[in-house]
This record gives sequence, C-alpha cells and structure tokens, in this order.
Amino acid sequence: MELESQAPTPTAEVPGAGARSKIYPWVVFALILGLMMSDYMSRQVLSSVFPVLKAEWDLSDSQLAALTSVVALMVGVLALPMSLVADRWGRVRSVVLMAGLWSVATVLCAAAGNYTQLLGARFLIGFGEAAYASVGIAVILGVFSPRLYASLSGSVIGAGFFGSVVGVALGGVLADRLGWRGAFLIMAAFGLCLVVLFRIVVNEQRLARYATDQPISEAGASQGKRAPISSLLTNASLTCAYVGAGIQFFVAGVLLAWLPSYFNRYHDMSAADAGLAASVFVLLIGAGTVLCGIAADRIGRRRPERRWSAAIAYGVISMVCLMIGFQLDNGPLQMTLIGIGAFFCSGFTGATTAVVASLSHPSIQASAFGVGTLANNVFGLALGPLVIGLLSDRLGLLGALQWVPIASVFSIAVLGLGLKLYPAGLRKLASVELKKPKETSEAPADTLVSQA
Repeated sequence: MELESQAPTPTAEVPGAGARSKIYPWVVFALILGLMMSDYMSRQVLSSVFPVLKAEWDLSDSQLAALTSVVALMVGVLALPMSLVADRWGRVRSVVLMAGLWSVATVLCAAAGNYTQLLGARFLIGFGEAAYASVGIAVILGVFSPRLYASLSGSVIGAGFFGSVVGVALGGVLADRLGWRGAFLIMAAFGLCLVVLFRIVVNEQRLARYATDQPISEAGASQGKRAPISSLLTNASLTCAYVGAGIQFFVAGVLLAWLPSYFNRYHDMSAADAGLAASVFVLLIGAGTVLCGIAADRIGRRRPERRWSAAIAYGVISMVCLMIGFQLDNGPLQMTLIGIGAFFCSGFTGATTAVVASLSHPSIQASAFGVGTLANNVFGLALGPLVIGLLSDRLGLLGALQWVPIASVFSIAVLGLGLKLYPAGLRKLASVELKKPKETSEAPADTLVSQA
C-alpha cells in the first residue's frame, strides 16, 4: 500500500495511534458488508415494485427489464476503470463517494416523475456500484492476514446475495405500506447512514496502521512504488482465475434470473410463491458463498494452492447436482439436488478471490479485483441469463436449464489449468518491476493523505 511509503506518523499527531485494537479490522469488515448489502438492496428493490410501475406508467416488460439491465451494464463496463481510479485516488474516499452516489441515486429513483427519469437514476446507481465490490474487498484484505482472504471475500460477495433477498422481500412490504417511492427512500436512508458511519470510523491513516504481512515484499511499496497494471493481464495463472470464475458465475447468474420463472412454469406456483421459493435458493447461494470461502481458507491454510482445488471441487459438486436435478421429475429429491447445486454454485468465489490477491501486488489489488468483476459480469451475470433466454425460446426453459451445468465443465478445466500454472504465476509476480509515479503531483491520494 502506498501509505507505507511515508515515515511513520508520530503517535501524538494521530488519535489512537498507540496499540492496535483487535476489534477495529472487524468493524471495517462489518461496515463493508453493510454497504455491500445496501448496494444490492438499492439495486434489487426495483424488482419488488415492477407490478406497480407497470400499472402506473403503462410500461412494457422490455422497459422494466431495461431498468434492471442498465445497472448490470454499468457495473460491467466501469468496474475496471473505476477500480484503477480508486487505487490511485484513495480507496476509502472512493468507497464513500461510490456509496454516497448510489444512495443519492436511489433517492432520485423515488423522486422520478416518469420512466426516462427513473432510467437515468438507475444509470447513476450502476455508476456508483461499479467498483464497490472490488474496492471494498481490497480495503478489507489490507487489514487482515492472508490466511483469511477466502473467508472474508466470500462473505462480502455473500452479503450481496443476502442484500438482494432483503431488497426484494422488504421492498415489497414497504411498497404495500408506504408506496413504491417510500420503498426507495428507506433503502436510500439505510445506505446514507452507513456512508456517514464509514466516513467517521474509517480513514487511510488508520488502515495503514493495521496493514498486515503481505505475501510479497513491501520493499518497493516502502519507496512509493507501484506495480504496472499490465502485470494483471500477462500472468497466465491469474488470467485462468479470472476466466474460470467468470464462467462459473454463468451458473449463478442463470439461477438468480430464471428460478422464479422455472417454479412458476414447472411447479404450478403463483408468481408470488415462485418468487418466495426462489428467494430460498438465493439464500442458499449466499450461504454457500460464505461457508465455502471459510472452508477454502481452512483447506489452504498450510498450502495456499489448495484453494484452487477447493474452487474446482465446488464446481464439480454443483455441476453434478444440477445436471441430475434438472433431469428428475418434480419432487423432494429434485429440489434437494437443485438446492445443493445452488449452495455450491458460487462457493468458488472466496477461493478464487484469495488466489487473485496472491497473484497481484497490493498496490493495485483494487484494480485486480476490478478485472475479476468485469470477467464475472461478461462471462456470467450478464451472459448467462441472456443465453438461457435464447435457448428457452427454442428448447423451453427446462430444456435450457438442463444445459447450464455444461458451463461448469469449462470452468473446471480453466481452473485446473490455473492450478498447474500457479507456481509460475507466483514467480512472475515476484519478478514484477515496481515503478514510482512519474511526478509528485501524480502520487496516489492514499500517500497524500498520509502526509496531511
């Protein structure tokens, strides 16, 4: 981290600069998780008010879909460039700006007087959310030991799934009692309160004091040097982690988008019951993301490369269960297998994020996670629902879902290649030549803050 490039700040100049509290990193972790939930609550509350908007403004289904897709589109397009900005401008300030933007944009959703204004407000939500996951994870990993990386990053991603469920479920209740505008305002208030609390509690200097041992030498960082962004694109093992994870997200993206329709069409459930049933499976995906990340840290405690093996194993379990589950007749066994498949379908997230952290220099880790976010959206969350929608028009939704596990086959193969190339990837990272910023005025904001 660039903060370490400066001489230690005297204790008298910085409040609380004495002994490090064991609680503070967990406070940071809790705030990042809370903001991640706010991120997805603001994004998904829209789904719960679709029927109201459709009736009030006479909207078509394609117009409603555009209100959702514009957020995912902005996240996919802007994740990497915004992460690059955060690495240079300051991660804490970036988190405050991003969370503040999506919360204010949620207020604008409540104030929208027509479809065009609501679409513009949703555009701003996507702009604010674009790099939050990557930057938030980078903030957390900077104050914890590498042995917890998979657990922590899996928990952050899992918080997004939980936020989705809360956004839809709570949004429906609030819309019934306060109207759809009131639902947006409550979500915005939750986010703004967390932004204020985060700004009070977290700053660059305090994070610098909690910086823990990194898997590579900090000698370069101590001289204000940075790794080139190109190092994220020339490491074959790192590329395999990006692509393998992105392809596996294809499965999670499909389940999130199409399970409600599947239950409605093939299990004779009403739209409300189908949505409730799907929310249970979304909770399973979130729980699996967190618990599988914790398991991956335990598996890789002494041999970090075993995190690759954990990610591969989760993909295999998900593939087998979903492949069999969607072939069976309706019944408890089918639902159990689909549930197990859902639990493990995103379990790889913590393990692959820890791998990305181990193969990228700390000075550009937000950017490294930004590339991962880009891959997850391009190969998975955006592509998956679209491909299955196209196949569904030809094969029917059930026929299309039966092909979904094939994505795991490609993901497993790519992750297996990444595991084989992992030792070479670590050597390549160790040989990266660090460089100083060209001019003092271009020094990262993290460094400038530590000089204040």
